[in-house]
Amino acid sequence: MARFILNETSYFGAGSRSELKTEVIARGAKKVFVVTDNDLLKFNVAKMVTDVLEGVVPYTVFSDVKPNPTVKNVLDGLNAFKASGADLIVAIGGGSVIDTSKAISIIYNNPEFIDVISLEGCAVTKNKGIPIVALPTTAGTAAEVTINYVITDEKNGRKLVCVDPHDIPVVAIIDAELMSSMPKGLTAATGMDALTHAIEGYITKAAWELSDMFEIKAIELISKHLRAAVANGKDLVAREGMALGQYVAGMAFSNVGLGCVHAMAHPLGARYDTPHGVANALLLPVVMEFNMKGSEAKYKNIAAAMGVDVSKMNDSEGALAALAAVRKLSTDVAIPQKLSDIKIPMEGLEQLAKDAVVDPCAGGNPIDMTEAQILALYKKAF
Repeated sequence: MARFILNETSYFGAGSRSELKTEVIARGAKKVFVVTDNDLLKFNVAKMVTDVLEGVVPYTVFSDVKPNPTVKNVLDGLNAFKASGADLIVAIGGGSVIDTSKAISIIYNNPEFIDVISLEGCAVTKNKGIPIVALPTTAGTAAEVTINYVITDEKNGRKLVCVDPHDIPVVAIIDAELMSSMPKGLTAATGMDALTHAIEGYITKAAWELSDMFEIKAIELISKHLRAAVANGKDLVAREGMALGQYVAGMAFSNVGLGCVHAMAHPLGARYDTPHGVANALLLPVVMEFNMKGSEAKYKNIAAAMGVDVSKMNDSEGALAALAAVRKLSTDVAIPQKLSDIKIPMEGLEQLAKDAVVDPCAGGNPIDMTEAQILALYKKAF
């Protein structure tokens, strides 16, 4: 048996943020709680959305969200939401903002999880969260269409990976104009994060025909558009291609899970505040090489989706071509290639391996991995 959960409604296309007015009115919202971050306020990206709310419904803004959002961010947001009197959350941002919104939403309607930490894994919440309308400003996490969110437990130096069908936004609005001001580095990192989602979702243990269809299309879209989106942030065709590609990847991986790239990336974010997209992009080819045996046929399909002519290749050759294509895309968009390049200390690798082997994503990897094997991959990536 397989289960597939998606948003109630999604809108796509440049300018589609205008549909926020339609949804707010249709849902009878009395007041909106806007969650965003300070950079998006500073650069007037959030204003592109809040302008739609002007004269329609009163709103209040909460912007105390950091990359790799923390338990404190969630609790501060929860208190602000309670004080606001709002009945609808509008999340404007990348994965950090949308994940924070999900945690606020869930805890408000399931107060027994007020410690946040108990939400880790597949917590059995009784009630759907406060309705969320999510407007992503990055093309990477696909948090607007997933049942997952990740919160950093700063006290214990670890990330809480939470999976809950009750947290999925009711509406997703994928407007590439909100992504046009992303700097090159963030565009590259979030784009490679999306590619990681698509590749891991394609080879994970739970993958099946429906998810495979979405993931292959996502790989194709991301491979086609990422370089152009990084080169010219105002290229709306590239931005829309990336926006769709990351969303399509999210539709599938949210339902079938991920693998060891994410299991290894999460501790890097928790212990060293490494941007999630950078961690995934750096580790992706290393873990792909480890996972290649037994997945050669799928790897060959990945190569084809990335534009490689595999017509005269056998599965093993196609698999190596996929690995080469991923590495080339990563270097073309200037992703750091070694953990040492991003100042991760060698002496910290053992603790990272201990954290990664128990991460919920590790169980989805196509090959079961030991702590020693994960440590060897960290060392290889170093």
